[in-house]
Amino acid sequence: MSVISNHMPTAELQALDAAHHMHPFTAGDELAAKGVRVITRGKGVWLNDTEGNKIIDAMAGLWCVNIGYGRPELAAAAARQMEELSYYNTFFQTTHVPAIALAAKLAELAPGDLNHVFFAGSGSEANDTNIRLVRRYWAIKGMPNKRTIIGRINGYHGSTMGGASLGGMSGMHEHGGMIDAIAHIGQPHWYAEGGDIRPEEFGLMRARELEEKILELGVANVAAFIGEPVQGAGGVIVPPSTYWPEIQRICDHYGILLIADEVITGFGRTGNWFGCQTMGIKPHIMTVAKGLSSGYQPIGGSIVCDEIAHTVGAAGDFNHGYTYSGHPVAAAVALENLRILQEEKIVDYVRDVANPYFAAKWQALSDHPLVGEAKLVGLMGSIALTPNKATRAKFASPAGTVGYICRERCFANNLIMRHVGDRMIISPALVITPNEIDILIERAWISLDECYTRLNAEGLMVSD
Repeated sequence: MSVISNHMPTAELQALDAAHHMHPFTAGDELAAKGVRVITRGKGVWLNDTEGNKIIDAMAGLWCVNIGYGRPELAAAAARQMEELSYYNTFFQTTHVPAIALAAKLAELAPGDLNHVFFAGSGSEANDTNIRLVRRYWAIKGMPNKRTIIGRINGYHGSTMGGASLGGMSGMHEHGGMIDAIAHIGQPHWYAEGGDIRPEEFGLMRARELEEKILELGVANVAAFIGEPVQGAGGVIVPPSTYWPEIQRICDHYGILLIADEVITGFGRTGNWFGCQTMGIKPHIMTVAKGLSSGYQPIGGSIVCDEIAHTVGAAGDFNHGYTYSGHPVAAAVALENLRILQEEKIVDYVRDVANPYFAAKWQALSDHPLVGEAKLVGLMGSIALTPNKATRAKFASPAGTVGYICRERCFANNLIMRHVGDRMIISPALVITPNEIDILIERAWISLDECYTRLNAEGLMVSD
């Protein structure tokens, strides 16, 4: 069976979508009135929609299509596995070959003694696993009160109840509350919150909020700290160089478990296999998903160090799991994805070719009168929009007003670039070529120019 190339007209598809499909993080009535963009095909870094547009996807789907769209090898791997063993669970003292092989491959790739994998269907589920795992670990160690996990304001760890609680996005907390024993400290966002303090000093200050929070809550009550090596959904916030070494020191000093959420930063995104390697930290647990299968199948997991795995494994049943933990088709596809990343040396390509080429052009966007900062780590980047470059000022309009205008200009120019508040962010497929980088940058400049023109026409280039 081939892909469906014949379909209803766009307007009819939009009407059906509006009638029946509830979208994530979306105002349903507004989208129904506007009409969705319907994507039909993807190849490499390019997408096609029902209107015949060819779009460069600077977000790799949702931070995940690391090897690019349309790789037939992954389709073949899925088909072979479906024919051989379409599904079986990993409960009841049973396993299957794809789960065994994928766990072993992840243990090989992961740094240090991260040698054990608990599979989930997504990063959100894996972070829910982490909550139960660290609380179970400390209970076995005779410290059941060590339950509190500290995250960061504006951090993102998924949208399940547990994942959203770990994250520090108040808008998500307002839509359903939080679970207990979760606390948050400030984010290392120097551009927006650093004032006149040097970035290095600010990084230390924000890291030391962790120590203050541990002492406030009591060491006997704190189980772990969780953070993304680079905050993704919060706006691609790259911490000052002093931040992560100090976080590591504090966790080591107080014996607090360190969880690196690598859902976005894993599998080559930062120019190393994992973001913790880029930032020089040694976590006890890594959360993975997205790039694990390049988005071709839903799969995630917690990669766990020897000490935690052996402690929990020796204490009887760990009463936790998912129907699709280690799903054989998802595992087979993930294995093929990892093979491609390794054999085609895609992580090396990001570090040695794509990032150096992209970085110079991306950072040059800071010359635009609308841009106050342009940051890039590996192949994830952000630009801060501002009405006053010298003071790093915020816009007088509600946060996100200008970012949304810029995003719409990007979409109109067949460039998918996302906005978080008034920051624009990118995370293209790791296989993007220099020529495609040039196209992305050209369309970004055009979109910024159009946004700037509109802001001036509407009197929106005004500081808060």
